[in-house]
Parts: sequence; C-alpha cells; structure tokens
Amino acid sequence: MSRTRNRPLARYALSPVHALTFGTACGVAGVTSLFVFVNPLTAGLGLANIVLYAGVYTRMKRLTIANTWVGAVVGAIPPLMGWAAATGTLSPGAWVLGAIMFAWQFPHFNSLAYTLRADYSKAGYRMMSVTRPRLNARVALRYSLLMFPLCAMLPVLGITDMLFIADSSIVNAYMAVCAYKFWKHPEPKHSRRLFFSSIAHLPVLLILIMAHKFWQDRKAQSNI
Repeated sequence: MSRTRNRPLARYALSPVHALTFGTACGVAGVTSLFVFVNPLTAGLGLANIVLYAGVYTRMKRLTIANTWVGAVVGAIPPLMGWAAATGTLSPGAWVLGAIMFAWQFPHFNSLAYTLRADYSKAGYRMMSVTRPRLNARVALRYSLLMFPLCAMLPVLGITDMLFIADSSIVNAYMAVCAYKFWKHPEPKHSRRLFFSSIAHLPVLLILIMAHKFWQDRKAQSNI
C-alpha cells in the first residue's frame, strides 16, 4: 500500500526474521514488565491484545470485513489496561471507557478506509469500504450515534458530574453530523471531513472526561 510502503519491513530495511525477533522481544519485555511492576491483570490484558492483533486481526484482514470489529476490540483494550493498572480491577467504568474507544474507531477508521479503498483493494484486504461501501458509511454513522448513550453512562456511574452529558453531546454531535453527511453522500470530501473530526473528537472528549472528573472530586472534597 502507498500509505505503508516506506515502513522498514515493507522496504526491506528489516528482514521478516529480524522484525519477528524484535517484535517478540518487545512483547515479552512489555508483558513481563507489566506483570512485575504493575499487576497480573494488566499484563494479561496486554498479552491478550498482542495475540488478538498479531494472531487474529492481522490474519482476518484478507478474509472478512469482520476484521474491523476485531481491530476495534484491540483499540478498546488499552483503557481497560489503564484502569486495571490504577485500581487492580475492571469495574463498570472501565468497560464504559473501553466501549467509548470501541465505538469511536468506526467513524475514525471507516472514513480513512474509504479514502484509501483503492489501496486496500489492490493489497487484497477485505474492508467494508471496498466490498460494501454503503455499509461502511452506515456503520460509521451508527457508532457515532452510540457515543451519546455511552458518554451518558459515565455520570450515571459516578465517574463524572452530570454536566458532562451536555458538554460531551456537543462534541459528539459534531462528529455525528459529519458521519451523517458521509452516510448520505459517501464521497471523499465527506470521508475526509469525518476522519479529521474524529481526530479532534477523541482528545477533546478525553479532556472533558478528566475535567469533569476533577470538578466532581473537588466539589466532593469541599463538601466534607
């Protein structure tokens, strides 16, 4: 693919054996470090993500469009790891944060995949944007809308204050509008707009979560 042809393995700066050796060494070192210095739960999640990405997702990319959902699970596990590292458990809040990351990846990746669909097709990858472009846009819209109830669950669980629902809805609405336009008119112009809106969406949403968590904790302390 044009997007990845300059990566070390693609341009033969590394042999497959060297790449496999380096990747395995990094994986073993990373999982071991998490086990020793953090906790077994975080290490287990890290190991599961390596296996899921390298052993399942990568192989599925040439077989079925379901690879996108598996890849989204890979992207959703890091918040679970962070929660597990901080608390040693996976309480409901961890799963909601993971679900938010899972849902976000569809407007983000599906819009990118539409722009790169010619490259994906040439490389032999089974992507929605190649085989089922209408479904590709519909799924992006569906998961953009799912962000609203997922974000509303955070204050319900006591992770943020209730004002977070209003603030997050503004951010979610902008991405949802971009996703709707992409669904209504699946064109490169709208796919690029959705892609860049998703890039801005995630850091803004995470900052809002942290800010509302901070304000909630500060208010609780002042009432003691």
